[in-house]
Amino acid sequence: MRMAPSYEEEASLLAQGYSMVAGLDEVGRGPLAGPVVAGVAVLPPNLSGPWVGMVRDSKQMTPTQREYVLPHLQESALALEVGMSSPQEIDDLGIVGATRLAMRRALDGLALTPQFLLLDAFPLPGVQIPQKPIVHGDALCLSIAAASVVAKVVRDRIMEEQDALFPSYGFARHKGYATREHLRNLRDHGPCPIHRRSFAPVREWGPAG
Repeated sequence: MRMAPSYEEEASLLAQGYSMVAGLDEVGRGPLAGPVVAGVAVLPPNLSGPWVGMVRDSKQMTPTQREYVLPHLQESALALEVGMSSPQEIDDLGIVGATRLAMRRALDGLALTPQFLLLDAFPLPGVQIPQKPIVHGDALCLSIAAASVVAKVVRDRIMEEQDALFPSYGFARHKGYATREHLRNLRDHGPCPIHRRSFAPVREWGPAG
Protein backbone atom coordinates (compact mmCIF):
# COMPACT_ATOMS: atom_id res chain seq x y z
CA MET A 1 0.00 0.00 0.00
CA ARG A 2 1.41 3.39 -0.98
CA MET A 3 2.16 5.83 1.81
CA ALA A 4 0.33 9.14 1.73
CA PRO A 5 2.41 12.26 1.06
CA SER A 6 3.22 14.21 4.20
CA TYR A 7 3.42 17.83 5.33
CA GLU A 8 6.92 17.34 6.80
CA GLU A 9 8.79 19.45 4.24
CA GLU A 10 6.34 22.32 4.62
CA ALA A 11 6.38 22.10 8.42
CA SER A 12 10.18 22.23 8.45
CA LEU A 13 10.19 25.35 6.28
CA LEU A 14 7.49 27.01 8.39
CA ALA A 15 9.63 26.33 11.47
CA GLN A 16 12.50 28.12 9.72
CA GLY A 17 10.36 31.24 9.31
CA TYR A 18 8.87 30.81 5.84
CA SER A 19 5.17 31.60 6.06
CA MET A 20 4.04 30.80 2.52
CA VAL A 21 5.32 27.49 1.13
CA ALA A 22 4.03 26.42 -2.28
CA GLY A 23 4.05 23.05 -3.97
CA LEU A 24 4.44 23.10 -7.75
CA ASP A 25 3.89 20.28 -10.25
CA GLU A 26 2.86 19.69 -13.85
CA VAL A 27 0.87 17.18 -15.85
CA GLY A 28 0.79 16.47 -19.55
CA ARG A 29 4.43 16.34 -20.58
CA GLY A 30 4.04 13.05 -22.41
CA PRO A 31 0.81 13.23 -24.45
CA LEU A 32 0.72 13.72 -28.20
CA ALA A 33 -2.01 16.36 -27.96
CA GLY A 34 -3.28 19.13 -25.72
CA PRO A 35 -1.58 21.55 -23.33
CA VAL A 36 0.87 20.97 -20.55
CA VAL A 37 -0.68 22.24 -17.31
CA ALA A 38 1.10 23.27 -14.11
CA GLY A 39 -0.53 23.52 -10.72
CA VAL A 40 0.60 25.37 -7.61
CA ALA A 41 -0.81 24.90 -4.12
CA VAL A 42 -0.20 26.71 -0.83
CA LEU A 43 -1.65 24.64 1.99
CA PRO A 44 -2.14 25.54 5.65
CA PRO A 45 -0.85 23.29 8.42
CA ASN A 46 -3.21 20.98 10.28
CA LEU A 47 -5.46 20.10 7.37
CA SER A 48 -8.13 17.67 8.53
CA GLY A 49 -10.85 15.50 7.10
CA PRO A 50 -10.98 12.11 5.42
CA TRP A 51 -10.24 13.69 2.04
CA VAL A 52 -6.71 14.68 3.15
CA GLY A 53 -5.67 11.03 3.31
CA MET A 54 -6.86 10.55 -0.25
CA VAL A 55 -4.43 13.08 -1.72
CA ARG A 56 -1.70 11.36 -3.70
CA ASP A 57 0.33 11.90 -6.81
CA SER A 58 -2.56 12.50 -9.21
CA LYS A 59 -1.47 9.58 -11.42
CA GLN A 60 -2.15 7.24 -8.47
CA MET A 61 -5.72 8.51 -7.99
CA THR A 62 -8.85 7.63 -9.93
CA PRO A 63 -10.77 10.38 -11.76
CA THR A 64 -13.53 10.05 -9.15
CA GLN A 65 -11.05 10.53 -6.31
CA ARG A 66 -9.50 13.58 -7.95
CA GLU A 67 -12.89 15.19 -8.56
CA TYR A 68 -13.84 14.50 -4.94
CA VAL A 69 -10.65 15.97 -3.51
CA LEU A 70 -10.52 19.10 -5.68
CA PRO A 71 -13.39 21.09 -4.05
CA HIS A 72 -11.95 20.31 -0.61
CA LEU A 73 -8.60 21.67 -1.78
CA GLN A 74 -10.29 24.75 -3.20
CA GLU A 75 -12.03 25.35 0.13
CA SER A 76 -9.04 24.62 2.38
CA ALA A 77 -5.96 25.85 0.52
CA LEU A 78 -4.54 29.29 1.15
CA ALA A 79 -4.12 29.59 -2.63
CA LEU A 80 -4.39 27.42 -5.74
CA GLU A 81 -3.63 28.28 -9.35
CA VAL A 82 -2.90 26.68 -12.69
CA GLY A 83 -0.92 27.80 -15.71
CA MET A 84 -0.59 26.16 -19.08
CA SER A 85 1.28 26.14 -22.35
CA SER A 86 -0.49 25.40 -25.62
CA PRO A 87 0.46 22.72 -28.14
CA GLN A 88 1.87 25.49 -30.35
CA GLU A 89 4.07 26.73 -27.50
CA ILE A 90 5.22 23.16 -26.87
CA ASP A 91 6.22 22.87 -30.53
CA ASP A 92 7.95 26.25 -30.46
CA LEU A 93 9.75 25.99 -27.11
CA GLY A 94 10.13 22.25 -26.65
CA ILE A 95 8.42 20.41 -23.83
CA VAL A 96 10.94 21.50 -21.18
CA GLY A 97 10.66 25.18 -22.07
CA ALA A 98 6.88 24.98 -22.35
CA THR A 99 6.60 23.22 -19.00
CA ARG A 100 8.67 25.91 -17.31
CA LEU A 101 6.51 28.58 -18.95
CA ALA A 102 3.35 26.91 -17.62
CA MET A 103 4.87 26.81 -14.13
CA ARG A 104 5.80 30.48 -14.25
CA ARG A 105 2.28 31.34 -15.41
CA ALA A 106 0.82 29.40 -12.49
CA LEU A 107 3.03 31.31 -10.07
CA ASP A 108 2.24 34.65 -11.74
CA GLY A 109 -1.48 33.98 -11.37
CA LEU A 110 -1.31 32.99 -7.71
CA ALA A 111 -3.17 35.29 -5.34
CA LEU A 112 -0.18 35.49 -2.98
CA THR A 113 3.59 35.38 -3.39
CA PRO A 114 5.20 32.18 -2.07
CA GLN A 115 8.34 32.51 0.00
CA PHE A 116 9.55 29.02 -0.86
CA LEU A 117 8.83 26.48 -3.62
CA LEU A 118 8.75 22.72 -3.34
CA LEU A 119 8.95 21.06 -6.77
CA ASP A 120 8.78 17.57 -8.16
CA ALA A 121 12.28 16.49 -9.23
CA PHE A 122 13.54 19.56 -11.11
CA PRO A 123 14.22 23.21 -10.20
CA LEU A 124 12.55 26.10 -12.00
CA PRO A 125 15.16 28.48 -13.46
CA GLY A 126 14.50 32.19 -13.70
CA VAL A 127 12.29 32.42 -10.61
CA GLN A 128 13.70 34.45 -7.73
CA ILE A 129 12.14 32.34 -4.99
CA PRO A 130 14.09 29.84 -2.86
CA GLN A 131 13.21 26.35 -3.96
CA LYS A 132 13.83 22.68 -3.34
CA PRO A 133 13.31 19.99 -5.98
CA ILE A 134 12.35 16.64 -4.45
CA VAL A 135 12.69 13.36 -6.32
CA HIS A 136 9.25 11.72 -6.35
CA GLY A 137 7.99 14.89 -4.69
CA ASP A 138 4.43 14.33 -5.89
CA ALA A 139 4.39 11.06 -3.93
CA LEU A 140 6.15 12.41 -0.83
CA CYS A 141 5.09 16.03 -0.33
CA LEU A 142 1.48 17.00 0.31
CA SER A 143 1.64 20.42 -1.37
CA ILE A 144 3.24 19.01 -4.52
CA ALA A 145 0.66 16.21 -4.63
CA ALA A 146 -2.15 18.76 -4.23
CA ALA A 147 -0.71 20.81 -7.08
CA SER A 148 -0.63 17.72 -9.27
CA VAL A 149 -4.30 16.99 -8.50
CA VAL A 150 -5.37 20.51 -9.44
CA ALA A 151 -3.37 20.40 -12.67
CA LYS A 152 -4.63 16.94 -13.60
CA VAL A 153 -8.31 17.76 -13.10
CA VAL A 154 -8.01 20.96 -15.12
CA ARG A 155 -6.15 19.25 -17.96
CA ASP A 156 -8.58 16.32 -18.10
CA ARG A 157 -11.51 18.75 -18.33
CA ILE A 158 -9.78 20.61 -21.16
CA MET A 159 -9.28 17.37 -23.08
CA GLU A 160 -12.92 16.43 -22.57
CA GLU A 161 -13.91 19.80 -24.05
CA GLN A 162 -11.55 19.20 -26.99
CA ASP A 163 -13.19 15.83 -27.56
CA ALA A 164 -16.41 17.65 -28.42
CA LEU A 165 -14.54 19.80 -30.96
CA PHE A 166 -12.50 16.95 -32.45
CA PRO A 167 -14.62 13.81 -31.90
CA SER A 168 -12.59 11.59 -34.22
CA TYR A 169 -9.74 11.07 -31.75
CA GLY A 170 -11.24 9.93 -28.43
CA PHE A 171 -9.62 12.67 -26.34
CA ALA A 172 -12.18 12.28 -23.53
CA ARG A 173 -10.96 8.72 -22.99
CA HIS A 174 -7.18 8.88 -23.40
CA LYS A 175 -6.59 12.61 -22.77
CA GLY A 176 -4.11 12.81 -25.64
CA TYR A 177 -1.77 10.05 -24.51
CA ALA A 178 -0.39 7.61 -27.06
CA THR A 179 -2.87 4.79 -26.54
CA ARG A 180 -3.53 2.22 -29.23
CA GLU A 181 -6.87 3.91 -29.95
CA HIS A 182 -5.28 7.34 -30.27
CA LEU A 183 -2.55 6.10 -32.59
CA ARG A 184 -5.11 4.35 -34.77
CA ASN A 185 -7.26 7.48 -35.00
CA LEU A 186 -4.21 9.62 -35.68
CA ARG A 187 -3.24 7.31 -38.52
CA ASP A 188 -6.78 7.30 -39.93
CA HIS A 189 -7.53 11.03 -39.65
CA GLY A 190 -4.15 12.76 -39.45
CA PRO A 191 -3.30 15.39 -36.82
CA CYS A 192 -5.82 17.97 -35.63
CA PRO A 193 -4.98 21.52 -34.44
CA ILE A 194 -4.30 20.46 -30.83
CA HIS A 195 -1.77 17.77 -31.73
CA ARG A 196 1.87 18.45 -30.91
CA ARG A 197 3.38 18.41 -34.35
CA SER A 198 6.95 18.20 -33.03
CA PHE A 199 6.20 14.91 -31.27
CA ALA A 200 6.76 11.56 -32.92
CA PRO A 201 4.60 9.95 -34.22
CA VAL A 202 2.42 13.03 -34.93
CA ARG A 203 4.95 14.49 -37.34
CA GLU A 204 4.93 11.25 -39.33
CA TRP A 205 1.33 11.89 -40.42
CA GLY A 206 1.68 15.34 -41.86
CA PRO A 207 0.56 18.86 -40.83
CA ALA A 208 -2.41 19.57 -38.61
CA GLY A 209 -5.70 19.78 -40.39
